[in-house]
Amino acid sequence: MLKASRVSSSEGITMTSTTSLSVHYQTVLTLQTRGKSLQRFTMQVQDAVRESRVSMGLCCIFLRHTSASLVIQENADPDVLVDMETFLARLVPEGSHYRHSDEGPDDMPAHLRTALTHTSEQIPIMNGRLALGTWQGIYLWEHRRRGYRRDVVIHITGI
Repeated sequence: MLKASRVSSSEGITMTSTTSLSVHYQTVLTLQTRGKSLQRFTMQVQDAVRESRVSMGLCCIFLRHTSASLVIQENADPDVLVDMETFLARLVPEGSHYRHSDEGPDDMPAHLRTALTHTSEQIPIMNGRLALGTWQGIYLWEHRRRGYRRDVVIHITGI
C-alpha cells in the first residue's frame, strides 16, 4: 500500500509518501541570514517533524550551500556562539592571500569554514519530537559578511 501527496508551499515543495511500514517526508526551509552569525532554527525543524507525524525515526537536515554550515550547539549561553565565531575567525582569517577571491575576501575563508564544519546533521526522533538534549539547538552558521537566502532540505523518515 503506497499513498503519496505533494503540496506546494512558499518555502518549496513538501512531499510525503507513506507505506504500511514507514513515512518519508521532505520539505525545504528558506532562511534569510544576517551575515556572519549563528541563527537558531530548531523550532522550524521541530515543526516539520510535527507535520510529518513521525513518532519514531530520523530527521536529516541538509544545507544546499558551500559558504555556510549547520551545527548543533549550546542554546542557553550566547557567549558559546560568540566564542565559536571568534575561534573560527582566528583559525581561518580573511585576507587577500587566497587564490580564489572572485567574490571578495570573505568568500574563500567561508568555503574553508564550511569544510571544517558540517552541511548536514542527523537527529533521532523520539515520541514525535527531535531527540535533542536540553541545551542543544540547531543553527545555520553564515560564514559570509552579508546576509543570504539559504535553503535547508529537511528529510524525515520513520513510523
